Amino acid sequence: MKKRRKDVHIGKNPARYERHPIFRQHLTRGQKAADKISTFGGSWTFLAVFFIFLAFWIGINSWYLLSDYFDPYPFILLNLILSCLAAVQAPVILMSQNRQAERDRIDAKYDHQINRKAEREIQYLHKRFDDLEKTLRKK
Repeated sequence: MKKRRKDVHIGKNPARYERHPIFRQHLTRGQKAADKISTFGGSWTFLAVFFIFLAFWIGINSWYLLSDYFDPYPFILLNLILSCLAAVQAPVILMSQNRQAERDRIDAKYDHQINRKAEREIQYLHKRFDDLEKTLRKK
């Protein structure tokens, strides 16, 4: 019995992925970093770590509230840190979203080209079929 080779693109057209412009694209370090940061920044892992950090910060400052504390109750330093994080994270996520929109436009254009080619081939086959039908009717 021969073993079947497992295809990387099961259920997908492998020729499409070899020639697709998105897969031939070379990314800069900044683009790669933006993608990784936005992937982590929009994950449940980030939310869990961030929630633990906030709980830890508030817990430490509330416990020290009875004695000596470094960030009193309104947690102004924590608000500053959160604002800085939002100010840095938002543009990075927007850059990644812009790149995704660019990928989607390229993908849609490529799909349109493939569909047009398929339409031309179908029209050619219809013409050939009509020619064959005429030839058979003459006989």
